[in-house]
Amino acid sequence: MKIGIVAGEASGDLLGSLLIKALKEEYPGLEFVGIAGPKMQSAGATSWFPMEKLAVRGYLEVLKSFREILSIRRSLRDRMLREKPALFIGIDAPDFNLGLEKTLKRAGIPTVHYVSPSIWAWRGERIHKIKESIDHMLTVFPFEPEIYRKAGVAATFVGHPTADVIPQAPQRDNARAQLRLKPEELVVAMLPGSRQSELDYHADLFIETAKQLLKEFPDAKFLVPLTTRETREQFDAARWRLGAQDLPLQILFGHANFAMAAADVALVASGTATLEAALLRCPHVIAYRLSATTYRLMKKKAYLPYVGLPNILAGEWLVPELLQDDATPENLARALGNWIRHKDAAKALRERFAAIHASLAVNNGERVREALRPFLSRAAGAAAPVKAA
Repeated sequence: MKIGIVAGEASGDLLGSLLIKALKEEYPGLEFVGIAGPKMQSAGATSWFPMEKLAVRGYLEVLKSFREILSIRRSLRDRMLREKPALFIGIDAPDFNLGLEKTLKRAGIPTVHYVSPSIWAWRGERIHKIKESIDHMLTVFPFEPEIYRKAGVAATFVGHPTADVIPQAPQRDNARAQLRLKPEELVVAMLPGSRQSELDYHADLFIETAKQLLKEFPDAKFLVPLTTRETREQFDAARWRLGAQDLPLQILFGHANFAMAAADVALVASGTATLEAALLRCPHVIAYRLSATTYRLMKKKAYLPYVGLPNILAGEWLVPELLQDDATPENLARALGNWIRHKDAAKALRERFAAIHASLAVNNGERVREALRPFLSRAAGAAAPVKAA
C-alpha cells in the first residue's frame, strides 16, 4: 500500500521518521513516497524532491524561491494524482502542504495533516482552508483538538513523539560523557536554526553573542549543532569573517539533543528546538531575526504575546524571548548570563519543563496508529468510520 508523505524541514523529517516507524510496526508493507529528509529516508521513505528546497521561512524569503517551490508542488501534485496513494500525510509545512492536500482531497485521496498550524497564535483564518483541505488533523498539543471540533474538522491529539523519545529523567551526565565534556565545565549550546535562510540572520548574531558571553564567563565552551553540510559551511564562513576562529566552539553534525542535554544554558532560534530544549530541561533564551517586512507582517497577525513553544504551552513567560531589534549580542549574553548566575531560578525552570514533558508524553506511536487505522483499513477494503478523538 502506497502512502504519500511530505515534510519540509528538519523538525518535520524527525516527526515523519517516527510516524513511518510507528505505522510499519503494524503495517510492514507500507510504501512511503513524496518529499522526505534523511531521517525519513532511513526509515524507508522515497523522496522524489530534495526536502531542503522547501526549508525557507518568511514572506520575502519564500518569494525568492517561489517559482521553484511552485514547480515542485505542481510536479508532486501531478505524480500523486497519477499514482493515487491510499493516503496522503502532510507533515507541518502548511503553506506548501495545504494547497496540495486540497487538490488531492478533491481527487478522492484521503488527506491527513500532522502538526496543526499555529492558528491559535496567528493567522486564525486558515481554519477555513484547513477544513477544505484535510480529512483529519493530528495535533501534538492537547488544547488543539477542541479548536478543530468547533470548526467541524476531525482532530486527534497524538502527543509529541519527541516527548516519548526523550527520557523524562535528566540526561546531562550521559550527554556530557558522549560529548567528552567534564562535569564541571560551563557549557552553552547555540542553535541558530536548521535552514540556510535562518543562518543568514543568526550566524553572525550567535557568534557575537558567544564573544560577549566570554567576557563574563571566560571558561565557557560552546556547542553548535547544525544539520547539513551547507549550514556548517555557512556558520564556519561567518566565524572566519568575524575573526572568531579561536572561539572555544565545537560544531556538531546534528546531535542537537546531546548538545542541549549537556548544556547549562542554550541560545535557541525560535521554533521546534525551543520545545526540545524544554524537554531536555535546558534553561534557554529564544532569539529570532528575519527581514523587517516579514517581521512587521507577522507581528500584525499575532494573537499571543510570545512565540516560544514553552511559553505558549505554559501560558506565561517561562523563558526570555528577544526578537528582531531586541536580539542584540549584548541583550542575549545578558539573558544567558542570568540563567548561569541564578541557579535557583534555573532549577525552578527545569521543574516547569518536567511538567510540560509529562503532559506531552502519551505514547505517540500508538495514538498515531489508532488515528490512521480507519484510513488504512478502508484502503485495504475493510471500511471503518473515522472519528475524532
